Amino acid sequence: MRWQGRRQSKNVEDRRSLGRDVAVGGGLLTLLIMGAALFFPDLVPVLKLFEAPPGARQAAPAKPINDEMGAFLRTVVADNEDVWAKLFPQAFNKRFAPARLVMFTGRVQSGCGIADAGAGPFYCPLDKTVYIDPTFYEELKRRFGAPGDFAQAYVIAHEFGHHIQNQLGISQQVQSLQGRVSQKEYNQASVRLELQADFLAGVWAHHLAKYEGILDEDDIREAVNAAAAIGDDRIQKQTQGYVQPEKFTHGDSEQRVRWFMYGLKTGDPTLMQRAFEVDYP
Repeated sequence: MRWQGRRQSKNVEDRRSLGRDVAVGGGLLTLLIMGAALFFPDLVPVLKLFEAPPGARQAAPAKPINDEMGAFLRTVVADNEDVWAKLFPQAFNKRFAPARLVMFTGRVQSGCGIADAGAGPFYCPLDKTVYIDPTFYEELKRRFGAPGDFAQAYVIAHEFGHHIQNQLGISQQVQSLQGRVSQKEYNQASVRLELQADFLAGVWAHHLAKYEGILDEDDIREAVNAAAAIGDDRIQKQTQGYVQPEKFTHGDSEQRVRWFMYGLKTGDPTLMQRAFEVDYP
């Protein structure tokens, strides 16, 4: 992916210099936010939320780290902004509101509560922000065997897909199923939501590829490899030694690759509803 020397987004906040010393709010409001966040399927980090004791000190303002990773993420966010600012009004007859991205180290305070980096990047619908500890990319490379800068860009594009869903009210539709359907049915709805985000990431890649010299075939292979590497089946096999399809929440490797490639092939965001028509074994 050729990203150097191109536009960088201003909707990026760098909190990495804070390390693990995160500002924490207390009281009933924090508990309410945490409870609400549990209803959003992509917020796996919410499982690690906690509330600090009253009087916990506030962290000092973060100082941006001017490194290659920061420049890369600002460029990827800009690419998502540019593509969706054009596509979203055309496809859905609505104005596109950009998301923010926050880089952090260790743990972070989001609009959905305190989240630990161990669960990976996530999108918080309550503050319309993507959160990522960039060290996740080393894990993606080392543990999941998915190196490459476009593999990294795919991860961000997937989270921006959730931002699109949030603006269209799709996330809220899935949230409303909580408690009204069985856990198995709710997990299936969660899988559909994630596959739809993979489809939207593919749509983004389709339009980015139109700009000559930015992407090549190796970049697409990197993204496909990353999508396969973080399928529920692969992760379950690696972490527990066996696969439990009824507990999938993001989709298996084949599904994630298939829907990313469908978005890449069509480039048409209006086809996103088809990701809610997936068959299950």
